[in-house]
Amino acid sequence: MTKATVLVADDDRAIRTVITQALGREGYEVRSTGTAASLWQWVEAGEGDLVITDVVMPDENGLDLIPRIKKLRPDLRILVMSAQKTLLTAVKATERGAFEYLPKPFDLRELVQVVDRALTEPRAASALSEGDGQAEEDLPLIGRSPAMQEVYRIVARLMSTDLTAMIYGESGTGKELVARALHDYGKRSHAAFVPVNMAAIPRELIESELFGHEKGAFTGATTRSAGRFEQASGGTLFLDEIGDMPLEAQTRLLRVLQEGEYTTVGGRTPIRANVRIIAATHRDLRQMVRGGLFRDDLFYRLNVVPIRLPSLRERREDIPELVHHFMQEAERQGLTAKAIEAEGMELLKSHKWPGNVRELENFVSRLMALYSQDVITAEIVRSELSELVVSESTQPATSRSLGGVVEQVLREYFDAHAEELPASGLYDRVLREIERPLIELTLEATRGNQIKAAKVLGLNRNTLRKKINDLEIDIVKGAK
Repeated sequence: MTKATVLVADDDRAIRTVITQALGREGYEVRSTGTAASLWQWVEAGEGDLVITDVVMPDENGLDLIPRIKKLRPDLRILVMSAQKTLLTAVKATERGAFEYLPKPFDLRELVQVVDRALTEPRAASALSEGDGQAEEDLPLIGRSPAMQEVYRIVARLMSTDLTAMIYGESGTGKELVARALHDYGKRSHAAFVPVNMAAIPRELIESELFGHEKGAFTGATTRSAGRFEQASGGTLFLDEIGDMPLEAQTRLLRVLQEGEYTTVGGRTPIRANVRIIAATHRDLRQMVRGGLFRDDLFYRLNVVPIRLPSLRERREDIPELVHHFMQEAERQGLTAKAIEAEGMELLKSHKWPGNVRELENFVSRLMALYSQDVITAEIVRSELSELVVSESTQPATSRSLGGVVEQVLREYFDAHAEELPASGLYDRVLREIERPLIELTLEATRGNQIKAAKVLGLNRNTLRKKINDLEIDIVKGAK
């Protein structure tokens, strides 16, 4: 006895055959066709319990057929297959009402499991988007490797939800691009996407940055300032490098996530937190939780939907497409169009790229800017890669001065504000941020001797004692 009838549309006879055989072994009746017109005739006649269709058909795009099928038979579930393997395909399939998207080639066991789910899971009403999404050339994510397909599928599934997502990945893998895709293709795309780099904000400034402050809340707060939660109201707040958030700030963030509201620094009136939270980190948060460096309750609040971004070495087959994309970007900036020899491309694919996609982008930009010839030879690529390896291996860990470190932190802090300016009172807040570790480390070096510490710092002893009290610094004498 057959379970149900599955309608399969694909212009590749071999694919239709293997699908028919795989589903037939499970007891399904399968009817297959090579045209969208035949599929539509079956659907229009009320035949079939499930549709499996390819995107590229000889007479009609399979994606364009989905809304017509859903309008005529809303309860008929549709699985979309595609060899195009782009984020746009996954998003469009989901937008138009597909139950699932399967990039080719797919595992037949997975196909059977998806068919079983499609025919047994309860149906819920869903609103279909009328838009076609963005043009493919505007897509934020590039690559068709198997490692990227699961990322695309998760992004597509999360479009119509407000679920909190946690993006994991090494530096340079494109975590913010995934966050932006979740926002741009989601139901909050009409409002702001506000990124915050937690690693770039000094400890003393975090609460003011996130929640804003009232006039007079602290020295230098001459006006009221809106925080990032308020700026992102109705939209998405992206907390990048969440693993660098100090514990005291984690506690405040957890309270906001639990209660759904917050107050500004110096304020008393609760403000509703109408934002979707997306976080990202290159750290192992589970290890940090075990080490007491990250709150477990906050971790579970943020880690609702984990998304792991692959490193570039895990998706080497995407390198040619990425290189082509970055070359086009360089051309749009006024550089002359160029190509890379096939052997040179193989060299790029074999490189480890510790800086991931960001490092590859910078490398391609350098090739485009430094060389005038139309074709970048393998020898040029080999030479530039060798210099890259030498640079990475000889960079001293302590090559930067204190001023250089402070400058980088402040530069990242200003960059994190994009076109906006930080809240007023920055001078005093930064000084307080530097003052605490300076005094703490000096006291540690002098084993808690305040007379010696005052001398090292060049401060009056009474001044030092007042600062210790104001900053609530604990002194352990004799310890180092």
